[in-house]
Amino acid sequence: MKRATGPSASQTTTLANPPTFWFQHRTCVHPEPNTSPTMSKFYVTTPIYYVNGAPHIGHAYTTILADAMARYHRTRGDDVYFLTGTDEHGLKIQRAAEQQGISPEQMVDENSAKFRELFEKLELTHDRFIRTTEDDHRRTVEEMVQRMTDAGDIYLDKYEGWYSASDEAYYSEDEIEDGVAIASGSPVEWVEEESYFFRLSKYEDRLLQWYESNPDSVAPQARKNEVVSFVESGLKDLSISRTTFSWGIPMPDDPEHVLYVWVDALTNYITAVGAFEDQQRFDRYWPADIHLIGKDILRFHAVYWPAFLMSAELPLPQQVYAHGWWTVEGEKMSKSKGNFIDAFELADEYDLDVLRYFMMREMPLGKDGNFSKARLVERNNAELADNVGNLVNRTLSMTGGFVDGEVPSMPAELTEEADVELRNHCIETVQAVDNAMKDRQPHRALERITALAGETNNYIQTVQPWALKEKPNRQGETLYCALEAIRYVAVLLSPFVPDAAARIMDAMNLGDELRTLDSLQSWGGLEAGTNVRKPDVLFEKLDPPSEQEEDEQQEEQEQTEEADEDEEGANLISFDQFMEVQMRVGEIVEANDVEDADKLLHLFVDVGEDEPRSVVAGIATTFDPDELVGRRVTMVTNLQPAKLFGIESQAMLLAAQREDGTYALAEYPDDVAPGTSVS
Repeated sequence: MKRATGPSASQTTTLANPPTFWFQHRTCVHPEPNTSPTMSKFYVTTPIYYVNGAPHIGHAYTTILADAMARYHRTRGDDVYFLTGTDEHGLKIQRAAEQQGISPEQMVDENSAKFRELFEKLELTHDRFIRTTEDDHRRTVEEMVQRMTDAGDIYLDKYEGWYSASDEAYYSEDEIEDGVAIASGSPVEWVEEESYFFRLSKYEDRLLQWYESNPDSVAPQARKNEVVSFVESGLKDLSISRTTFSWGIPMPDDPEHVLYVWVDALTNYITAVGAFEDQQRFDRYWPADIHLIGKDILRFHAVYWPAFLMSAELPLPQQVYAHGWWTVEGEKMSKSKGNFIDAFELADEYDLDVLRYFMMREMPLGKDGNFSKARLVERNNAELADNVGNLVNRTLSMTGGFVDGEVPSMPAELTEEADVELRNHCIETVQAVDNAMKDRQPHRALERITALAGETNNYIQTVQPWALKEKPNRQGETLYCALEAIRYVAVLLSPFVPDAAARIMDAMNLGDELRTLDSLQSWGGLEAGTNVRKPDVLFEKLDPPSEQEEDEQQEEQEQTEEADEDEEGANLISFDQFMEVQMRVGEIVEANDVEDADKLLHLFVDVGEDEPRSVVAGIATTFDPDELVGRRVTMVTNLQPAKLFGIESQAMLLAAQREDGTYALAEYPDDVAPGTSVS
């Protein structure tokens, strides 16, 4: 075997330039909150989950990610606070409760309990499960709104616009199409009511300055670009109250108004750490180090929330990070497609460590991922069972057989090249994992940890302890190096696969001080003479999906496609039904822009009646008002009137949309009189 060159290693060996942990957190407005000069705080939040349905894979994924981050920082010795919970107010909850014939209180109690039950099943380590119906949260919201009022940022006016009850969100005209929000597909309704407004427009420049001066404020970069573009396009003041429902927190000093759910929901992040009630705890944990959210609620967290905090003169979060969505076998999750994954069923079907590992290893944070059972089996078998599990099993078995299950003495000097390389790989992996977690890339961290397990397996194959019976000292050295490398693997894995990692560390009889990341900064922590044992199987080999399962999945897909075709067939109408649609030639006699609606024009159209009809048409991106006057077009005249931007529309203009988004009108020559029937 080759001898190592260079300086020898002492009994407890470190690299010449040992890795430096990123313990110091960024500067905030408050004084350093930590009680220890070497301890850093880490505050991680998930979104609070809306209780209008059962928890699914997306809820499980976000919370497992936050749990792994919290566990990682605890292993580093940081002062950690991990928050999750449920969002329980709003019009959607009130309507759903009414449909079920129960009170909103009963509905939110039942559904919030499902999330709490799931998180217990997933063995998550949150420090608080917050509910927005709790008293301390109501008090915090009231104080938050009072501060925004005192800043001159809240005023009473009338709101007219598009609102989605499903999204609990307001949308501008260019964000909706065919009656739904483009981003979410949720139906919108025109709302006209008295409302309190927040001066969001006041904070446009300050928000842009925040994004520019804090490169990590919103991540990943593609999402930050979206947010910056949205703010640069101009911010309008935000309606923050409603009078058409009662299930929510009343507006201070005006109980006829209920606060907009996002003012309520977002404030949970400061409620949980004692805002306005426990200054010591607030100074200890705020600002949050990371708000971990789904990309669909980015605007609320990266625009509205920092603006609210600016108004209330509170520090801003360090980072808002938007992760991607899960598809299932390559398709978007949908109950109608039969591929909607219930989180409880998922937790019942797979070992929790395997599920956690797959979800964090498979999907890079910030991108979409595909939940494939076949892929889960591949990763479990190759990366966990055959790699990590095999390493632990073979090494501890050899330790039991060759040296009576006792950790051998560490070499006084590491002189063999293979030993030195393994030691260096271990210490370098600690730094690589820390960098990956700093960059919010847990999949990279897991990649490096399992690579270290693979390198340790290769080390064993190279040094072959079983062939060193005649050289007991060297055999002991190789076993020590392999066992110490396993300790590195187990400690680094513990935030991600906590049960399996704990069983490895228990089998190696590690004390608490050897289960920390700090203990990995120098090689040689294992104490000679420690009794070790082989644990039970860590990761069971899984069978890939059978052909029958794949056939059943294909059959389900075909049935779904057939159902879609049947549904399309069901949309066919009879000739008699078609004849009920009344279409006439109409001459546009006047056309005007619609204030605050870039896509709409207000037309007056002569359809052969005593007075022209008022018509709102979404063709302003193609036509100027003046060029429309005098054109004879096709109108549907027997639709129920609708009100758009406060204007009653009494007919529908027919137009064809080109590939570039512009419109062409169905027109008639001057010898076809207004009012002529089209058939």
